[in-house]
Amino acid sequence: MDPCPFVRLIIESLALKLPQATKPAGSGIHPSTTPCFCKLKIKNFPSQTALLPLSTSSNDSPPDSSTSAAGFDLDAASLRRLSGKPIMLTVSVYTGRMGRTCGFSSGKLLGRVRVSILLEGAEFRPIVFRNGWMKLGSEPCRPSARLHLAVRAEPDPRFVFQFGGEPECSPVVFQIQGNIRQPVFSCKFSADRNSRSRSLPSEFQNNNRGWIRTLSGDKERPGRERKGWMIMIYDLSGSPVAAASMITPFVPSPGTDRVSRSNPGAWLILRPDGFSVSSWKPWGRLEVWRERGPIDGLGYKFELVTDNGPNCGIPIAEATIGVKKGGQFCIDSRVMKGSTLSRSRSPVKGFVMGSTMEGEGKVSKPMVQVGVQHVTCMADAALFIALSAAIDLSMDACRIFSHKLRKELCHDQQDFLS
Repeated sequence: MDPCPFVRLIIESLALKLPQATKPAGSGIHPSTTPCFCKLKIKNFPSQTALLPLSTSSNDSPPDSSTSAAGFDLDAASLRRLSGKPIMLTVSVYTGRMGRTCGFSSGKLLGRVRVSILLEGAEFRPIVFRNGWMKLGSEPCRPSARLHLAVRAEPDPRFVFQFGGEPECSPVVFQIQGNIRQPVFSCKFSADRNSRSRSLPSEFQNNNRGWIRTLSGDKERPGRERKGWMIMIYDLSGSPVAAASMITPFVPSPGTDRVSRSNPGAWLILRPDGFSVSSWKPWGRLEVWRERGPIDGLGYKFELVTDNGPNCGIPIAEATIGVKKGGQFCIDSRVMKGSTLSRSRSPVKGFVMGSTMEGEGKVSKPMVQVGVQHVTCMADAALFIALSAAIDLSMDACRIFSHKLRKELCHDQQDFLS
């Protein structure tokens, strides 16, 4: 498998020095609580926002504390479009709280800096464009705020895959390389509550009782639970190389039609144990629920499974995806900075994977990107394909229970759309 060229544009070591006369905007804002933030913008890319800690370092010394932005990912098409052309990174610095109040930005613009970037050759070698302090003000005789930042680009090659159809329709999965689409996996989806016992060998059931809750003991509540879903991933020879199995049913919280965070549905992502296709081993666990709040969202948490049992997983991704517009499921240590996950014992370094998700009710053919360093063979890639299928199917599993599902997702004829 040959990867596609990607470049990661990284903006880090962000910090701010304020002149003595400058006071943060907004009541209740103090220098010790990071009263400033910045917005980073490159034309034709979504803007990024990052907090700016205040620095007390002297002269041109590096800041005593700093943060990083999420950065920008440039795929092969973007690199071709920008080849030989300088692009401008604009960093706008604000004092005050992040966010908006009554429809207006709650921060006060303090100043802007611009960094010119030429990406020529960045897909082959790291390039540093800027590393140091920049003055925000334009008047030479007046004290002004100074922004510290480091801007660099580094190669970030990725394997790119796309489902040929919706995961519940048992599609072929293609590897994408420019205009070339090559089939590499096939999928088989089942919504039968007994599919696990038929599709996976009995040894898997017997050896993993701590992970799998027997479905035969579940109380039958037609139309009020979604369970038994499974998707198997096969290589081109027809051998199973990965699977995603729903181990905890998706059920609404009492008195509601929503799957709540306090009682999420869950999947296991499975791989063959050794060279035998009759034995399987858990690789990851995905929990998904429906968030309440101003934005209707699909909340998720993914953790790597260890050999120490079901309560000793290593969390590596947690976020929310908008139900209406969809978004991207992402495992990336740079996105997790500042979260509780970044302070965990996560082994994740850099970009691991990203998978697109369409909004609720829309046709979804997930596009999956996987970092080259995380794939040593096709079976490794298949695990990420199974994970992508599980999060995509969870959009339907978390659908409000007063709404019906399409027939491919139902083992109960009363619960599908006509």
